[in-house]
Amino acid sequence: MRYALLINERPGAYDGLDGAQRAAITAEYLALRDDDRVLDGARLASADTATTVRAVDGELLLTDGPFAETKEVFGGYYLVEAADLDAALAIAARIPALRMGGSVEVRPVAGA
Repeated sequence: MRYALLINERPGAYDGLDGAQRAAITAEYLALRDDDRVLDGARLASADTATTVRAVDGELLLTDGPFAETKEVFGGYYLVEAADLDAALAIAARIPALRMGGSVEVRPVAGA
């Protein structure tokens, strides 16, 4: 079964880290991509580059940046093939954002 691992990062989680620490975290993310169960994945640009689109009375309303202030921002994803939820959770547990105050939403891909 396919699962989406949606990575939510705590804003400022990388503040105060030196280059070596950032490189080590990046290496962890790249190592996940090397796992045969990981089918795809990507890191998103920062939330301040977002444009939020809403439909209001049949008209599109565009807002620069994220729509609401949150404690976490969607930072990226992995698409994985796992035998069951427990296997998907084991992969999710390796994502560095968890130990940096973020979260990972694990969701089955519909129809996959």
